Amino acid sequence: MRTVDIKGTDLRPSNIVLGMMRIDSLSDEEIRTLVKTALDEGVTVIDHADIYGGERHRCEARFGGAVTLTPEERENVVIQSKCGIRPGFFDFSRDHIVRSVEGSLEALGTDYLDLLLLHRPDTLVEPDEVAAAFDELHQSGKVRNFGVSNHTPGQIELLKKSVRQPLPVNQVQFGLGHAPLVASGIASNMETLPQSVDRDGGLLDYSRLNDITLQAWSPFQKGYFDGVFLGDREDYAELNDALNALSEESGLSPTALAVSWITRHPADMQVVIGTTSPERVREAAAGSDYRMSREAWYRLFTAAGYTLP
Repeated sequence: MRTVDIKGTDLRPSNIVLGMMRIDSLSDEEIRTLVKTALDEGVTVIDHADIYGGERHRCEARFGGAVTLTPEERENVVIQSKCGIRPGFFDFSRDHIVRSVEGSLEALGTDYLDLLLLHRPDTLVEPDEVAAAFDELHQSGKVRNFGVSNHTPGQIELLKKSVRQPLPVNQVQFGLGHAPLVASGIASNMETLPQSVDRDGGLLDYSRLNDITLQAWSPFQKGYFDGVFLGDREDYAELNDALNALSEESGLSPTALAVSWITRHPADMQVVIGTTSPERVREAAAGSDYRMSREAWYRLFTAAGYTLP
């Protein structure tokens, strides 16, 4: 399992992250099996959010009730969670951030988060309030590191006006079925090509220039929660043909190849897999350190419907 160096921290976690968004439907034993499989495969990051599970801290509590980590295991596992989304609005106020973290810690049954991410940009954010919350949580030992999710370069720079801790992680949607992160740069300055529209303010280059690790969520989704492209012969026949052909050549599954397409990028991204299937975890892990050729990477990119001008 390949690892990544999270700049400005002492974290060097796996480049595969196990997402806990869908575990509420599992039994305790199924949750334990899922987590054990991931740990056995070398996955060292567990991803949560306070909103996962339909009610506040639901999936965090399911994890905390099902999984018991030894002190050594806890020290070697990165537990991260996200906050800021509330019913009908976003909230980066100091009080909400602090209360959310305290609720997450209680639900998870741990004394600290290795990483806290601000979930979706709050346009009413007051950076001084975020800074006050981060200072309080850091000084109390409740959160060791901080980052963001779904943020643009400008939104990160705004937070950095007040926040003293590094913000070395940004979790964003990315994969073969949703790749504007790379597609717009490849087709920049092409007036008649919709792909050339910059949807994130140059986030990829900004992240590489500023040592920010991107975590790719929903790596198998097409569009915004429109289903998975793997096995979709109606909308993604060419992509699945290309994945199957590369699968025969490499001996890796299409799932592993969809992961390795992301990890091949020199931005050194992490891949957040939200599966509840231990077998899918094993397949994803197999793509962790497979170095796809440049030719194969671009072949999958164009097969997914993107253009090389």
